[in-house]
Amino acid sequence: MIIAIVIIGLLFIIGIVIYNSLIGKKNQVTNAFSAIDVMLKKRFDLIPNLVEVVKQYTTYEQSTLTKIVELRAKATSGNISDTERATLDAQLSSSIKGLMVNVENYPDLKANENFINLQSTWTESEEQIAAARRAYNASVTDYNNAIMMFPGSIFAGMLNFQPVTVLATAEEERKNISAKDLFNS
Repeated sequence: MIIAIVIIGLLFIIGIVIYNSLIGKKNQVTNAFSAIDVMLKKRFDLIPNLVEVVKQYTTYEQSTLTKIVELRAKATSGNISDTERATLDAQLSSSIKGLMVNVENYPDLKANENFINLQSTWTESEEQIAAARRAYNASVTDYNNAIMMFPGSIFAGMLNFQPVTVLATAEEERKNISAKDLFNS
């Protein structure tokens, strides 16, 4: 009788430990995604300043600037899903990269101290976003492993824990960059 009670007590404690571990990993994923949101907000806040500085020097990049402002507005509207936010983020990154390449055509802009500071802040922001994405993907992998591996899979199945998708790089960003194309545009 005592052995049965000890075994049941031990199984109960193991169940609590596994459950708490799964909850902790799930919360870690949410926290890591929130860190990405914070970094994206910082980047979104830089965009109006960047657009204004570039506007002062360029007349030919108006369509790119308009697209950047529209993408920022959509991304900060708050009425979008995480998937839509990731898509907008990729489009915005691509547009800004294109703008930064086109800056080469404007020597006065390249020499402007405000632009240089914004460009430096932008680069730092992009690096922080990349680090936050890596941390998010590590958290997601840890969580997915916990809910898919025994014995966590038993509890995860009973409690309806679902796998989370890692953030992937868009296909266009995986392509090799042609320096020739960059300097000929």
